Amino acid sequence: MLSRLSFLNPYGVWALFALPGGLMFGAALASDDLRIFRELVHPTGEFSARILIFAMMATPLAMLLRRWLGPMWLKKNCRYLGIASFGYAALHTLFYVIDKGSMSGVISEISHFYIWSGWIAFLIFVPLAAKSTDYFVRIMGPWWKTLQRWTYGAAVLTLLHWAALHNWEHPMSAIVHFLPLALLEAYRVWYWYIKPKARAVAE
Repeated sequence: MLSRLSFLNPYGVWALFALPGGLMFGAALASDDLRIFRELVHPTGEFSARILIFAMMATPLAMLLRRWLGPMWLKKNCRYLGIASFGYAALHTLFYVIDKGSMSGVISEISHFYIWSGWIAFLIFVPLAAKSTDYFVRIMGPWWKTLQRWTYGAAVLTLLHWAALHNWEHPMSAIVHFLPLALLEAYRVWYWYIKPKARAVAE
């Protein structure tokens, strides 16, 4: 079923995900205006959040749309999506720090909710990305699944970070992006937990 998508091998997937980031990073290096880093903070953050959403949607989408190539491809490449999301989050953080100009500038803002929520989400990403190789997945065994569940915490913090950046006045952009993921996760909970219990009661 996945043969039609075989051209997107791991190297092709990496190239596809890295292209926008490479273009943004190249534009930053080529510019003489330091304000470009501030301009790139937002798009790198949005790329990270959107790729994270797609990664987390993979499993429930594959459950809902069985045998459809798209969800199956997403599920197969879920780990690559997660690492790509971390990569854009790292760029987002780097551009933010450069824009602030100094660590004192970074620290002066860290008490704000819209800042520390983003930092915590990023710190959760770090061990997830570092332990995403086949080697760590193999040696961690079932513990990898436990670590992977921290992704949900990172996703919630990312949503709050995004909404709070607009002073909660215009949160719809963040909500619209995360709503499909919330609905699919609700379906996943219903399918695995609520539906079996309801069937057991009926029998």
